[in-house]
Amino acid sequence: MAATFVPKLLDDCGSCPIRQRAVCARCEPDELQHLEQIKYYRSFEAGQTVIWSGDRMDFVASVVTGVATLTQTMEDGRRQMVGLLLPSDFVGRPGRGSASYDVTAATDMVMCCFRRKPFEDLLLSTPHVAQRLLEMTLDELDAAREWLLLLGRKTALERIASLLVIIARRRAALGSTSAGGAVVFDLPLTREQMADYLGLTLETVSRKMTDLRQKGMITIAGNRRVTITDLDALAAVTGDDSDGPAVGQPVPGPMRRYAKGGA
Repeated sequence: MAATFVPKLLDDCGSCPIRQRAVCARCEPDELQHLEQIKYYRSFEAGQTVIWSGDRMDFVASVVTGVATLTQTMEDGRRQMVGLLLPSDFVGRPGRGSASYDVTAATDMVMCCFRRKPFEDLLLSTPHVAQRLLEMTLDELDAAREWLLLLGRKTALERIASLLVIIARRRAALGSTSAGGAVVFDLPLTREQMADYLGLTLETVSRKMTDLRQKGMITIAGNRRVTITDLDALAAVTGDDSDGPAVGQPVPGPMRRYAKGGA
């Protein structure tokens, strides 16, 4: 089980970095007080399993900091990453007592957890929480449809650009930009994980990342530190219709999500 230490700044919901995007985003002060009574924090180290598929899940949660992967295992042992969870994403499904996917911390992470049964009861008495959860669920459905397009029609370069833009826009929404407006983040996936996630080979991922770097659209420090100096230019590479939904509202996963939630 994970350690329970969390940064002190998270003690106050008002200063929480995901306050405006998480399941509590629409809550009034009195509604936040109800959530406070059933919440607790859990922290996980990179590589640590949050929960295994099929295990009893007595909590639901919002990712506060860090990134987690969702993975499904087939009967013959083959595994497929089916989604990412980024800050503000919702983990778990009210009304379901077991996990549908393996949830693993890709980076060090902190989750704001709610005891599942009290949270289910709270949905009936707190319309703002129920409304926000519905919005997040519908966003996830839209994202899954967008991901079908990505896997079925996009080129390798468009897939990689899409993933980078999605993560960058989520980071930017949480204030992770430099003074010059560039978006800087640590890529939460290894090249192997990116290949698995995007339906590509490792060699293709490495080659296309190099192409983007040589075109000046991204810089990479070490293996993970990515800087996107012109997000609009990179978004143009994704192949998305500029009149359609913006890339990266939530974070997608094959047949799963643009990171809007549930295990």
